[in-house]
Amino acid sequence: MKLLAPAKVNPFLTVGARGPDGLHEIESVMQAVSLFDSVTLAPSDAFGVTVSPAGAAPEDDSNLALRAARAFAELQGGSGVSIAIEKRIPVAAGLGGGSADAAATLVGLNGLLDTRVSKKALEKMAAGLGADVPFCVRGGTAAARGVGENLSVLPCPTPVWWILGISGARLSTADVYEEFDRLGGGRVEDPYDVADALARADVERLASALRNDLERAALSLAPQIRTGRDALGAAGALGVILAGSGPTWLGLARHEMHAVAIAAAVQGEFARVEVVHSVDHGPRPV
Repeated sequence: MKLLAPAKVNPFLTVGARGPDGLHEIESVMQAVSLFDSVTLAPSDAFGVTVSPAGAAPEDDSNLALRAARAFAELQGGSGVSIAIEKRIPVAAGLGGGSADAAATLVGLNGLLDTRVSKKALEKMAAGLGADVPFCVRGGTAAARGVGENLSVLPCPTPVWWILGISGARLSTADVYEEFDRLGGGRVEDPYDVADALARADVERLASALRNDLERAALSLAPQIRTGRDALGAAGALGVILAGSGPTWLGLARHEMHAVAIAAAVQGEFARVEVVHSVDHGPRPV
């Protein structure tokens, strides 16, 4: 079984205090977008994962898709599985690539083994793997609360167009959160303005409501990425925001042609530039 696993972006991310479990409370809006890894699952006597291109992600027990397969087997039974991942979502870029692959593994195994686990139960299983994995199981556009496990669907009637400015640098999520704490932390706030702008397809209002509390910490750790943000703004993006814990920048466009024009203007500023739009689904078989 082969599935496409969409990347995710965060038009809104506020971060609160670190809890006793070491995790931070968040209030976020997450959106699946049209940049996909492919994940192919096949029954096997053992658990294993291969990744292409070589070195794009680990192939040992730290691979989140492999961990997802083991977690699914522990709860639902079954033998091993062979996982083949073709990476297009960059690693450690703030786009949820590892979480997307894990989500696709859970959804795919549910179909491959005909276990008929509900979407809600899959999301609960996903919460044990990482904060973004429950959303990546669901896809579409959603508000995320708690440590990312409490999801509420948000209406998004028309596609939102983004330019992804992907840096050659990598930022560890853990390092960015540690720097966030060192700089004084923050508090969660309600994403009403972003949610309302998405529901009304009001891209100008959405631009003014973009927010990511981790941006300051990411810039503190990697000040050189600031030039990418400035380049997207100068090229005409309506708003620019850091993707997750970075270092990818998201430029918001009015429509597809606007996004294509901005992408062409900033090609020289990034290791890679992608034009994407929001999608209304999570992992899907192909």
